[in-house]
Amino acid sequence: METIRVRTVDAFTDEPFAGNPAGVVCDADGLTGDQQQAIASELAVSETAFLTASPRADYRIRYFTPTQEVPLCGHATVAAVAHLHESGALEGERLTLETDVGVLETRVDDDGTVWMDQDAPSVRPADLAYSRLADALGVEQGALESVGQDLPLAVASTGLPALVVPITYLSELGDATPSAAAVEALCAEVDATGLYLFTFDTLAADATLHGRFFAPGAGVPEDPVTGTASGAVCAYLERYGAFDTPPEEFRLEQGHFLERPGQVRVRLAGGVSVGGTAVTTLEGTLVVPDADEEDIIEV
Repeated sequence: METIRVRTVDAFTDEPFAGNPAGVVCDADGLTGDQQQAIASELAVSETAFLTASPRADYRIRYFTPTQEVPLCGHATVAAVAHLHESGALEGERLTLETDVGVLETRVDDDGTVWMDQDAPSVRPADLAYSRLADALGVEQGALESVGQDLPLAVASTGLPALVVPITYLSELGDATPSAAAVEALCAEVDATGLYLFTFDTLAADATLHGRFFAPGAGVPEDPVTGTASGAVCAYLERYGAFDTPPEEFRLEQGHFLERPGQVRVRLAGGVSVGGTAVTTLEGTLVVPDADEEDIIEV
């Protein structure tokens, strides 16, 4: 058995115990995929990032939820790069990461903000009945239909597809009580990883929107603050002309209804870039069973 170092890093916040926690394993070269999955299950945060050597980039990065591997994860990327920067392991301000969707370009500002370039956005209509959505989300049908006259249902992606659903008011967003099984079925029907429910009714005056993201099919009933989906929803807003003059930088609130508030910054000039800060909140070791063993990982 091997002992490895693991961290929990809270992304899209500069305060501990806020934002979205991600597991980060910086030296994962000796770990099999099954071992990485077991570690992610043991850490039990929405995603854990594993860094290994890469012939194509500075690092290879893989992402695991507690139940499965996913091709891309925004907050775990921010967490991993922020930790490398914080620990002095990052040489210069730029870092490339080989992911399952291609090589990801990242950079770190002087204030510690991590920016990651996203894939070219795609937005396609989603032909779903508002009655089904309302039942799945536990909201009033009218709260969805009234916004849908201007902003239709769609699946947007900058690397990870999200079913984008606007709702009228923040109170209605907060009162949503989604059925995990129904949301999973809707997402599977339109080939989306999760559902991003949002409103322009925000808490902070400088915020563009307030969102919630549900991905039960990926083992994440609700994600506190979601980076990649934030980039996708901003591409969606641009596609459907939500603003006469789009802001130079979108600021997306999320996580408040889980008592883990955070903010994602998104820029669309020259492509989709998602940014945020992060703070390391836990560091320790795990004992990993050998690849052919079925033992439980011990903290």
